[in-house]
Amino acid sequence: MLTAATPAEDGRTLIITRTLKAPRELVWKMFADPYHLAQWWGPSGFTNRVERFDFRTGGKWLHVMIGQDGRELPTDNDIVEVTPPRRIVFRNAPTDPRIFGDNPPPGFTKTLTFDAVEGGTLLKLVCVFDTPEHKDAVVRRGFRDGTNESFDKLEAQLATL
Repeated sequence: MLTAATPAEDGRTLIITRTLKAPRELVWKMFADPYHLAQWWGPSGFTNRVERFDFRTGGKWLHVMIGQDGRELPTDNDIVEVTPPRRIVFRNAPTDPRIFGDNPPPGFTKTLTFDAVEGGTLLKLVCVFDTPEHKDAVVRRGFRDGTNESFDKLEAQLATL
């Protein structure tokens, strides 16, 4: 079940939730295992290449989303916290000038929580930006829609398991 994204009152926070019809441990595995993560991460029409996945507090995660046109969008993430099977906190910091030139999207912190609920798992993504303007810029670039498309792909992947 899809729940709409909700901006927090401070203007810097974006929240996206989804209730998935799968047990929390399985949903966690879809994030914690790079094989599974590569199968569904990214907006509709994108594939993934996970280049580095040191899934632990203090680790790094580098993945490249590949569009249908072949364009590659690398994302480098610092993993701030991993608390299985409840919580992941990571911060992306787009720094590759080959991708965004002198106009990179702002980095921001993402917190994913996994709560067991009747019939499945409540997945909650809380994104905190440095400024409301940074949040607005990332939303304009398609982050909210792309995240919901990713979660659609995750639902479809879970249905096959």
